[in-house]
Amino acid sequence: MAMFLVYVILPIFESIWISLYDWDGLGEMKWIGLGNYVELWGDEAFYVSLWNNLLWLVLYLLALPAGLFVALFLNQTVFGIRLVKSLFFFPFVISQVVVGLIFSWFYAPNFGLFYKAIEAVTGDGIAILADDTIATYGIIAAGLWPQIAYCMILYLTGLNNINPEQIEAARMDGAKGWKMLWHIVLPQLRPATFIAMVVTVIGALRSFDLVSIMTDGGPFGSTRVLSFYMYEQALSEYGYRMGYGAAIAVVLFAIMMVFITVFIVRMLANERVR
Repeated sequence: MAMFLVYVILPIFESIWISLYDWDGLGEMKWIGLGNYVELWGDEAFYVSLWNNLLWLVLYLLALPAGLFVALFLNQTVFGIRLVKSLFFFPFVISQVVVGLIFSWFYAPNFGLFYKAIEAVTGDGIAILADDTIATYGIIAAGLWPQIAYCMILYLTGLNNINPEQIEAARMDGAKGWKMLWHIVLPQLRPATFIAMVVTVIGALRSFDLVSIMTDGGPFGSTRVLSFYMYEQALSEYGYRMGYGAAIAVVLFAIMMVFITVFIVRMLANERVR
């Protein structure tokens, strides 16, 4: 509790306090009240970052059904399945920086595998990360690769804890396929689904490293997300606006808290029903 207080709770309130100042991180702090938030209201780059975060959030949730599908596929006892599980889990083990570099090479014009494949099919390759209309989708696809692996592990753990007596009783009643999955398996996977959803939402909202590695916010600032824009304003060579960066962080924190609170309330409601 002491560690949580010092390293989580106090920095949250300190960030809120700093967001009420105009401060470069070293000099004198100038009180401006809600001035940073008023400036955010008219900041076009902020809205681009906010929209990209919402896009990340919606598309990142695809990791849940994809992870469940892979887990169901791997939840069998056949020769070599442990090796296959390891290969599917591998993306989550490696660093996000490495994932970003791999996909940057994958999308690279002239020699990237994706570029070459599109060129072979259509006759003209697509430079994903150089196109401001689709670059964000390319980065999200890179992020989904390890996120699906993480959701897969959570669902595999949940599948191992399913009550076999319920499965057998359902089979005796004629349940199979989709009915078995929907009425018997998924209800018992609710704890795994809750954890997977919370982690996925948090990962989508704090998606900094892939953006930094793959595009550095470009082209033309089209792939910025709130965490990266906060870094640009507060810590990069373009910024040193600690108060403005803190205001962006507070907005990001508020969005994150809304989603997590909704999940927790629904979980508590389900527990009471039980």
